[in-house]
Amino acid sequence: MTTCLPPLPLEPIARMLAIMERLRHPEHGCPWDLKQDFASIVPHTLEEAYEVADAIERGDYQELSSELGDLLFQVVFYARLGQEQGQFDFIEVVKRLNAKLEQRHPHVFAGTEVVAGQWEALKAAERADNALAGKPVSALANVPLNLPALSRSAKLQKRAARVGFDWDSLGPVADKVTEELGEVMTEALHADSRQELVQEEIGDLLFAVVNLARHLEVEPEQALRLANAKFERRFRGVEQHCRDASIDIEKAGLDRLEQFWQQVKIAEKKRN
Repeated sequence: MTTCLPPLPLEPIARMLAIMERLRHPEHGCPWDLKQDFASIVPHTLEEAYEVADAIERGDYQELSSELGDLLFQVVFYARLGQEQGQFDFIEVVKRLNAKLEQRHPHVFAGTEVVAGQWEALKAAERADNALAGKPVSALANVPLNLPALSRSAKLQKRAARVGFDWDSLGPVADKVTEELGEVMTEALHADSRQELVQEEIGDLLFAVVNLARHLEVEPEQALRLANAKFERRFRGVEQHCRDASIDIEKAGLDRLEQFWQQVKIAEKKRN
């Protein structure tokens, strides 16, 4: 028996849609908003999604509320453009989302029991429906090309794994990383090495590392974002050591900078 959920606050949603309508008014709207189309606001959507992720990583939940609003505005903007073109509107977007969520969670909305492989079975049924409708049926279909490369690699690998194209233990995955690193070094040190071949081998190495992360249940994009943040934090600490010692960082030399780096790492570990 499912619990009845409280109704959505319709007034704020209606006001949000009315604001969007006003922004796109041909005579009284905002000049910037009137210039936009589906393609032109994609970069803003990606930026807002990353700002949501950044707020979560920093644990700033007051800021997260604001960033989620900015991301929601992107959905409202696309829906308005769709409505103006007679393609779809915000209500259609919500209806399709509702239907998808209910279809993919029968154990919640239809009273059925959760069974092993249920999600994969539902996705397979959707692919079968797509095949009947003449849509792509590849296991790799509809993985967005504009995903960050690490995230897209992980998603492609997950799709392939669903149909059995995957190792069932960690050993061969780690061995593949070592193999690809060896191929990078072989190509890089080759007397007639070509940059495009080095690039290809580096790509293979990154793909193998993403596969290792997937097998360890680590999201590679998130892991690299955290590594970037750690490097930035520690390097700023190195810069501070240089300032404290009245040393020009460009003239400090690698040995001195490495010494400061180790000091920053030790101090950071003590704080944690």
